[in-house]
Parts: sequence; C-alpha cells; structure tokens
Amino acid sequence: MPQLIPEPWFAIFIMSWTAYLLILMPKVNNLKSLNKPVFAESFKNKPQPWNWPWT
Repeated sequence: MPQLIPEPWFAIFIMSWTAYLLILMPKVNNLKSLNKPVFAESFKNKPQPWNWPWT
C-alpha cells in the first residue's frame, strides 16, 4: 500500500509546503491593501437645501 511508504509523497509534501511558504506567501502578502478602509460614517455630508421652483 502506498500509504505505508512515506518516501515518495512525504518529500513532495515537504517541498511543496516549503515552496508555498517561501515563494507564494510573500507574493500574497504584497497584494494586501495598504490603505485602511474608510467608512461612510467618517464623512459628514451637509444636506443641500431644496430649491422649490413654484414658491
């Protein structure tokens, strides 16, 4: 049974996780947004008065 022989798949498993941690993780971390999110409540818009044309 192949599950009892760790040599072929264990080396592939370790090498793939090493590549993931050393190569892909820094690339993924560089894609993170550097700006903090701005919520709508932080901007207070002043309401504009309505212009009633019939008055």
